[in-house]
Amino acid sequence: MVNPYQQYQENQVMTAPPERLVLMLYEGALRFLRLAKKAVEEKNYADANNYIVRVEDIIMELNMSLDMNYELSKNLRSLYNFIYEKLIEANIKKDLSKLEEVEGLLEGLKEAWQGAYVEVMKAKKTAL
Repeated sequence: MVNPYQQYQENQVMTAPPERLVLMLYEGALRFLRLAKKAVEEKNYADANNYIVRVEDIIMELNMSLDMNYELSKNLRSLYNFIYEKLIEANIKKDLSKLEEVEGLLEGLKEAWQGAYVEVMKAKKTAL
């Protein structure tokens, strides 16, 4: 039997515009990062590893989807690589401070992207 919530999520992803997909990736990364932090605090290192790997996968997806014809993409690539390295260090050492550092960076990226997304949606509505 199909889980209605999972079906809803899949539908959201399949029908979302690219701008929204990026925002969804940031939201997912932050959700898994917070779960990883909680797992580290509880010394549940197996779960922490799994959640950190999920965040790493999302960061790699964001990194690989960049259009390198833009200067902003080059800056984002450097930032994503930095975040990825911090995640690896955090996973090896189960270092909460590194996870918090990554969380701050991802929050900033999400907020910036959210602002840009709102402006894009306004522009699209105005163009109609």
